[in-house]
Amino acid sequence: ADVVRKHIVFHGSVQGVGFRYYSEKKANQLALTGWVKGDVEMEVQGQETAIEELVSFLMGRRFVQISDMDVRKMDVDADERYFHIR
Repeated sequence: ADVVRKHIVFHGSVQGVGFRYYSEKKANQLALTGWVKGDVEMEVQGQETAIEELVSFLMGRRFVQISDMDVRKMDVDADERYFHIR
């Protein structure tokens, strides 16, 4: 399967609920690369199904309430090796 990269801006109640921590932990478990910053912005790269699993995981967190997402595809960054909090 092809590697894709997405820029995602999350809308909803995602502040002060461990959103960045959960994003980083789960993304690395799924072998995704990229970053999350602030409380609402992420670039994530990897298999499409793994990215979908990450988003589903975040939506399932008890205090995270994602009401909408702005998603756009980007060029893959071949040099990126891990996912981190910026």
